[in-house]
Amino acid sequence: RAMDDGREEEKGMKKKTALVCVADGSEEIETSGIFDTLIRGDVQVTLAKVGGGGDSLTCQMSRGMKFVAETHLESLDLQETKFDIIILPGGFGGAKTFAGCKKLIAALKQQIEAKRWYAAICASPAIVLEPNGLLPKKATCYPALHSKITHSIENEPSALRVVVDKDAKCVTSQGPGTTLEFGVALLVLLVGEKKAKEVEKALLLES
Repeated sequence: RAMDDGREEEKGMKKKTALVCVADGSEEIETSGIFDTLIRGDVQVTLAKVGGGGDSLTCQMSRGMKFVAETHLESLDLQETKFDIIILPGGFGGAKTFAGCKKLIAALKQQIEAKRWYAAICASPAIVLEPNGLLPKKATCYPALHSKITHSIENEPSALRVVVDKDAKCVTSQGPGTTLEFGVALLVLLVGEKKAKEVEKALLLES
């Protein structure tokens, strides 16, 4: 059975796919929280390192933890492999690396042209999306960076913790404390509200 918005929930359907990017300086809570929430929602997630040089897949995160990615962005054929969504965690250092990666910016532009979803949280909407002309008309980001996006958007960035711009197919959120809400919002779009509600309940997010 296909839902009215085009999502499919029946068992046996091909899993939705997500590319979660990570780099040195990415935020730990956001990276792990996004990954974990999507996995709980039965999304096939690829964690790809951006930048860093060499063959190492280890990332030194913003608070000192070390995360190991599954692959490097440069190893992915993004013309051949299409992801249902590309997601950028925050962390100022990681966001700066994302913003300077030509392959990632090209992939995001390709995502927009194909009318597929993309998402960013914390510093990434302001540091990655806005300077590259990828910020939608409705968005938010880390509160300390609101001044960097207010001239590009139509909404008040502090009004909502998670902003879904359905026209632009972009989801943005504010920071570490909004990560799980952000993840559940992504699940609603990818696998439907029923599954998202199940994950929300399991995470004890229900009010």
